[in-house]
Amino acid sequence: MDYPLLLLGGTAEARTLAAELTDRGVRVISSLAGRVDRPRLPAGEVRIGGFGGAEGLAAWLREQRVRAVVDATHPFAERISAAAVAASRQAGVELLRLERPGWDRTDSEQWRWVSSLDEAAQLAGQLGERVFLTTGRQGLAAFADNREQWFLIRCVEQPDPPLPERCSIVLSRGPYTVEGERELMREYGIEVLITKDSGGSMTAAKLEAAQQLGVTVLAVRRPHRADVPTVTEVSDAVAWVLTRWDTTA
Repeated sequence: MDYPLLLLGGTAEARTLAAELTDRGVRVISSLAGRVDRPRLPAGEVRIGGFGGAEGLAAWLREQRVRAVVDATHPFAERISAAAVAASRQAGVELLRLERPGWDRTDSEQWRWVSSLDEAAQLAGQLGERVFLTTGRQGLAAFADNREQWFLIRCVEQPDPPLPERCSIVLSRGPYTVEGERELMREYGIEVLITKDSGGSMTAAKLEAAQQLGVTVLAVRRPHRADVPTVTEVSDAVAWVLTRWDTTA
């Protein structure tokens, strides 16, 4: 029986992991949420769409005889990560979390930390008039009632309303360079950068650019996650998977 690995997530780390495991002969089924119309597809098999909660995912794991699950979703993808924990326990399948390290700028006076987008929206008005909003399409409604500040909103795809009344939208996909981010912030006169603590290198350039320009960074902390085995490097996830495929073949 060709038992598969279920790989959750459309992150860069998930695509790298899928490619490395597929090259080593592991059958990988990558699951994407389907929120982006033209996602970057990973190597191996791809499944797009939800499972119907933890119960549906557990049933799918049993039906497909999945040997193990790697959750490599975005650090803020709370719902699917919680479902993965519950479903893996129900189905008796091992689960590994692959999560890029967060950004540690606790020593910077330019940084402010908040626990939610709602809190960020409340605090933003005290920090500057022109805001660079890089939190993705989800959650923009938190800023929709703000009529005092002007927002530069950057997303991969066109966001749905409600949106801030005074805003411009830039559609683009990383990785970005420090030079490019610095020029963008200068062009639009940015005073405040609002971002989630997504970590990784693909979007870290904006933080360096903000530091150089004296732009205040308002960062949303990552949500609490269940205590599961976790690695931060793709190579460690590869080793974890291959050990299980070798010992349970």
